[in-house]
Amino acid sequence: MRVLIADSFERSGIDALTAAGMDVTVDPQLSGASLAEAVASQQPDVLVVRSTKVPEDVLAAGPLKLVVRAGAGYNTIDVSAASKRGIYVSNCPGKNSIAVAELAFGLVLALDRRIVDNAVDLREGRWNKSAYSKAAGLYGRTLGLIGVGGIGSAMIVRAKGFGMKVVAWSRSLTPERAEELGIVALASPLAVAEMADVVSVHVALNDGTRGLCGTDFFAALKPGALFVNTSRGEVVDEGALAKAIEDKGVRAGLDVYADEPAGGSGDYTGMIGKNAGVYGTHHIGASTAQAQEAIAAEAVRIITVFAATGDVPNAVNIAVTTPAVCALSVRHHDRPGVLAACLDAISRAGINVQGMSNTVFAGAEAAVATISLEVVPSADLLETIRSAEHVLDASVVAG
Repeated sequence: MRVLIADSFERSGIDALTAAGMDVTVDPQLSGASLAEAVASQQPDVLVVRSTKVPEDVLAAGPLKLVVRAGAGYNTIDVSAASKRGIYVSNCPGKNSIAVAELAFGLVLALDRRIVDNAVDLREGRWNKSAYSKAAGLYGRTLGLIGVGGIGSAMIVRAKGFGMKVVAWSRSLTPERAEELGIVALASPLAVAEMADVVSVHVALNDGTRGLCGTDFFAALKPGALFVNTSRGEVVDEGALAKAIEDKGVRAGLDVYADEPAGGSGDYTGMIGKNAGVYGTHHIGASTAQAQEAIAAEAVRIITVFAATGDVPNAVNIAVTTPAVCALSVRHHDRPGVLAACLDAISRAGINVQGMSNTVFAGAEAAVATISLEVVPSADLLETIRSAEHVLDASVVAG
C-alpha cells in the first residue's frame, strides 16, 4: 500500500509504516497544486496530512482510498468531495487533549499576568512594575468552558488546581456528567459568557459552531474578561472580538485564526493576530512531542487496520442514516457466487443497496447475508432470490 505523507510527521510513525510493509513517501513541502501533482504522479492509496489543506482537486487527482488527518479536526479536508468519491476520511481524536489544554491554560495565565507585555518591555529596556502589578489573579474566579470534550475536561482539572470555579456549556453535557465533573452546566454559550471571568473555547468546527462566538456572545462578556480560543478560528467572529477588545477591555489568547496560512510557515495577513489586546500563538496547541508521538501512533493504527481489514477506525464520513427502508435477510450455503446472484437480481429489479453484511456460521457451511435496501422487495423478487442455487431462504426482516 502506497502512503504519501504531505506534512511533518514523527519518525517513529514513518518507521512503523515502513516496517508494516508500506511504500512511504514523505514530502512536508507539498501543498495546493504541488500536492495534486504528487497525488497524480505517485498514485498513493493513503494521504496523511496535518495542517495541509486537501481540496477537491487533490482528491480527484489520483486513486486515493483514505485521507488521514494527523490531528483531531478535519475542516482542512473537503469531506463532502471525499464522500462523493468513496474516499474515507479519518482523524486522531483525543490524542492531543492534554497538549491543547496546557497551551490554553498557559494563555490564561499569560493574559492575567500580562507576561508577553512584561517580556517585551524588559527586552526593550523598560521597567514598568507599577503597570504590571495589577493582575486580578485566578484563584476563586470562574472559568467558563464552551465545549466539554477531551480538551475541555482536561481544562477542568487544571482550573481546579488553581482554585477556580468552572461553568460550562456543551451540547452533550448532561446534569449527571456535570455533577460527575464537579462543574455547573449552563443552558447556552451566552450564559457562560455572562457568568465567567475567563472563557476558553473547545468545540469542533461545523455548521452549528461556525461563528458561535459572535456579537451577542461578546456583548454578554464581562468588561475585562479573558477569552481564549484554541479550537478553530472560524468559531469566532474576529470583528466582534476586536470590538470587545476595544470597547470592553477584553483580552484574548488565540492559537487559531480564520485566515491562518496553510502548512508550517507563510505570511499572516489577518488583523486580529496583530491586535494589541491579543496574545497570539501559531496554531501550536497539539505541537508537543508527547502529543505528536501519540497522534503518529494512532495514524499508523488507522492505516494498518485499513490495509489488513478494509475497516477505517475513526472514519468521519460514514453515513449515520441512509435511504434504506428495510433489510433483506438471505440464509444461504457458503458457496462462491451466491451473493453475486442475489445482488444481480436486486439490481435487475432497479433497487439500490445501501449496506450489506455476511455472517458465516461455525464450520463455514452456511451464512446469513443482511442487505439494506432503499425499496421493499416485491414478492416476485423474493421468490427469485429464494430459487437461486444454494439459497436456503430469503425474507424481509425490517421495514
